[in-house]
Amino acid sequence: MSITSAIVLYAVCWFMTFLVVIPIRLQTQGDVGKIVPGTQAGAPEHHYLKKKAWITTGVAAVIWAILYWIISQGIIEVRDFDWMDRLPPVGSE
Repeated sequence: MSITSAIVLYAVCWFMTFLVVIPIRLQTQGDVGKIVPGTQAGAPEHHYLKKKAWITTGVAAVIWAILYWIISQGIIEVRDFDWMDRLPPVGSE
């Protein structure tokens, strides 16, 4: 895996993890009972984005390390996803 592929894989892992972590323990204005006029009751009151970004960074690093190991060991390859048999057989290149 090239350095560019590793960075892209980490970025994908980070953003996917962040989208999962954002709604955890989210307090909305409706939950707190202080709805600012002109906003929805579902608007966040306390979002703790900095803390969630740090948690996401750690979790994404663990997920990335596992995926990197799987890919670098050859457990999963591009040929495993070739369901239409479009790639030439191994060794015929």
